[in-house]
Amino acid sequence: MKWLSLVIIIGLFVLISIYVGKYMYNILFKTKSFVDPVMDKVDNAIYKVAGIEDKEMNWKEYIKALLTTNIVMIVVIFILLMVQQFIVGATNPSLNMNYHTAFNTAISFMTNTNLQDYTGEVNLTNLSQMIVIIFMMFTSAATGFAASGAFIKGITGHELGNFYKDLIRIITRLLLPVSIIVSIIMIWQGVPQTFQAHKIVQTLEGGTQTLAYGPVAALESIKHLGTNGGGFFGANSAHPFENPTPFTNILEILLMMFTPGAYFYVFGKATKNKKQGVALFSAALILFLAVIPIMYHFEALGNPVMNKIGITNILGNMEGKEVRFGMFDSSLFSVVTTAFTTGSVNNMHDSLTPIGGAITMWNMMLNVVFGGKGVGFMNLIIYAMLAVFICGLMVGRTPEFLRRKIEGKEMKIMAAVILIHPILILLPTALAAATGQASLSGYHGLSQILYQFTTSAANNGSGFEGLADTTVFWNVSTGIVMFLGRYVSMILLLALAASMKEKRLVAEGAVSFRTDTSLFVGVLIAVILIIGALTFLPVLVLGPGAEFLTIS
Repeated sequence: MKWLSLVIIIGLFVLISIYVGKYMYNILFKTKSFVDPVMDKVDNAIYKVAGIEDKEMNWKEYIKALLTTNIVMIVVIFILLMVQQFIVGATNPSLNMNYHTAFNTAISFMTNTNLQDYTGEVNLTNLSQMIVIIFMMFTSAATGFAASGAFIKGITGHELGNFYKDLIRIITRLLLPVSIIVSIIMIWQGVPQTFQAHKIVQTLEGGTQTLAYGPVAALESIKHLGTNGGGFFGANSAHPFENPTPFTNILEILLMMFTPGAYFYVFGKATKNKKQGVALFSAALILFLAVIPIMYHFEALGNPVMNKIGITNILGNMEGKEVRFGMFDSSLFSVVTTAFTTGSVNNMHDSLTPIGGAITMWNMMLNVVFGGKGVGFMNLIIYAMLAVFICGLMVGRTPEFLRRKIEGKEMKIMAAVILIHPILILLPTALAAATGQASLSGYHGLSQILYQFTTSAANNGSGFEGLADTTVFWNVSTGIVMFLGRYVSMILLLALAASMKEKRLVAEGAVSFRTDTSLFVGVLIAVILIIGALTFLPVLVLGPGAEFLTIS
């Protein structure tokens, strides 16, 4: 039954990718859509009030607008977090957020990472949850969507567009309406949506308990739709107020899948060759499906330490997992949230088996398995161009992608894009280990450090929460990694798209290496796995690999 449910989920994912992809193409390329009669009036009114000019931007103007907008929001949000207790007139010392946590949180949510070094129901007011967290979940997701759309337009020879207009259209035509619908469904399933901060209830023992409340459904909808991650509560989607039923669990999984696959359809339609999109989608899907049985197998085997001492463990490794979700749904959620770089969790990743933990890190290290906000898609394009370059070297022909030559300038940009990710993971990990910023009493200690910087560089936001990360070092270092992981890649990718856009189309020859065939899919997967293994396998062996061999 569990594998049948996976088949159904994948089937729905494919259908969603097609139909949402058609709609996203309308949004990004400004073609006619059924919502135009209403939304054109809404968008035009916003453009007029905001003073947005109707002009195309080059890649430098696009990046300048993106960075300026995002940095201003980071500064404003930092200030709001520092003074939140004064805004609401509260005297609760828990609301007095220190500067380095505010710094980390502002960058985290603006970069769509949503790494949380605070506890939402304790350290934030409902007002902060709305004007800081939910607001940034919309704007950060829309920023990623806009950048990905500009990349697709540039790489396929179209004008990049206008960042401000793209940002607004994505929010008004996709994120906001879908979030409203999903919020209503969440409320129906029992997720709270109220301005009431706390509720005192009578317990079965005759005592009382104070429950944290708030606009949870609103946060949950955009949290998953925008592949943001984070959570209203510290327990994230393991909390019954965030994820109360098996139905909401599946809904959250599908929401994480709602847009990442759609970019492949948009790309195929933009190239006027849907096979291009299908080929890339197939490569990402194979990488995604390959790790699910591995994750489930090792989690189902249970905790090796308990198995060795003869404790019956028929349910598998249930430490850190919710009984209402069980082994399979928990394992699937962990794979989805790291493959689609969301960061929402319905179980404690620190309690995964060593191989289970390695799978979650592997997904984020590759950063091409769909990803969120088009991140996985854009990185997959880089690997596709690299695969074409390698094949071109083999046959002694200048490599081409979409009938445009890949030359020295493009290769330098691609090399920088590929290298920035492992640099932001491995160097800070080594620094933290060398300076004793976390316990290295066992191999799991290294895994905790490695996971923290991996999730930060990949803008994922989940964590091995056994790490004591509420310190100046961890807040500042991961804040810097999140910022560089987000914006350096965006700058390089848009520069690459602009460079390819300016190239003349070349005639397709008989010896041209086609990038829309099953052969290319195989070559692409091989290139990704080889580079991923060469880059990250040594540190994975030192962490989760060594832990697995030690306790097995």
